[in-house]
Amino acid sequence: MFFTADPKDIIDGKITDVYFERALRILKAKGVNPLVKAEFIAKSLPEEWPWALFTGIDEAIPLMKHLNIRVRAMKEGTVFYPYEPVMEIEGRYQDFCVYETAILGLLCQASGVATKASRLKKLAGERPVMSFGARRMHPILAPMIERNAYIGGCDGVSVVKSGELIGEDPMGTMPHALILCMGSTVAAVKAYDEVLEPKFKRVALIDTFLDEKFECLNVAEALGERLFAVRFDTPGSRRGNFFRILQEARWELDLRGHQHVKLYVSGGIKENDISGLNEVVDGYGIGTSISNAPVIDYAMDIVEIDGTPLAKRGKWSGSKRVLACSRCRERRIVPLENSTESACSCGGEMTDLMVPVLDNGKRLIEAEPPATVRAFTRAQVEGLELTV
Repeated sequence: MFFTADPKDIIDGKITDVYFERALRILKAKGVNPLVKAEFIAKSLPEEWPWALFTGIDEAIPLMKHLNIRVRAMKEGTVFYPYEPVMEIEGRYQDFCVYETAILGLLCQASGVATKASRLKKLAGERPVMSFGARRMHPILAPMIERNAYIGGCDGVSVVKSGELIGEDPMGTMPHALILCMGSTVAAVKAYDEVLEPKFKRVALIDTFLDEKFECLNVAEALGERLFAVRFDTPGSRRGNFFRILQEARWELDLRGHQHVKLYVSGGIKENDISGLNEVVDGYGIGTSISNAPVIDYAMDIVEIDGTPLAKRGKWSGSKRVLACSRCRERRIVPLENSTESACSCGGEMTDLMVPVLDNGKRLIEAEPPATVRAFTRAQVEGLELTV
């Protein structure tokens, strides 16, 4: 048995902080059940990120459809900024009181993974970025993590089930264990080439036994034109100047006519590593930086009770619109009742980013394929800066 919640436990409201359960008992005992609006916002973002991606709504809707509520939300994969509402629930408070914990959980981690993947992909540019971090998290979360890594910007995922979820073939090279079992890197690469179908690119892991430069040359001579790339997973204790190791390997490969062989790197790659490696690296396999991405710290707060704007200290009361101009990217937050602010100062049209998505169990928007969401996120982050 795994120490995880059954989906039925989530739908039944058992994955809740206990004070919501106790609050519900009190409200029922006192006959208090106001019609409320509650919004989800993040007042700040991790590590001073200037923007983030809102994801997880496509997983939250199947939970919320069991509730007697209306929901407005940004589309899956929408760029947002601090203090912008990303979702609003309208309903009798008793009907969704105990679901706050689960809904936040579905949104917070998904958004963090997608945003981190997007940032890493922006740094890598046209170089492929693959999600290799499933082994760093509970296996039941692997498909969720890799789906969000993919829609955030990663070009591929490594887990078989994740590939099924996003509709793409999983990507991978070879483990050190294969090389150890075969006795040498060359023997493992030759066996890989002999046994596996041609559709799988021949990428050799070259840091198991020998110096990386010489192992690169060994596998390049063994496979010739069939060798697509070599992967450096060099342990930190052996890296020294990692850029120089890669640069040296590139020089030696090119000198001997192996210009077609690409250099891929993995093993603890972080944001601040990428810009310094891009000159010699053709692709990245990134694990922990994605799977252990900081969560987006959304909060859910009531902003209206029985039609009257009301919120706790530090919150703006009342239901809101988030407007964006597709031409100049200007953003505005205005009261929901304000229907006049449709023109931008640049002459473009301001559009609502929060749209109705759910009405008392009826889904109002269709979930889009992961590849479509990925294209949507990639288009939005084009031109955005990674720092304030």
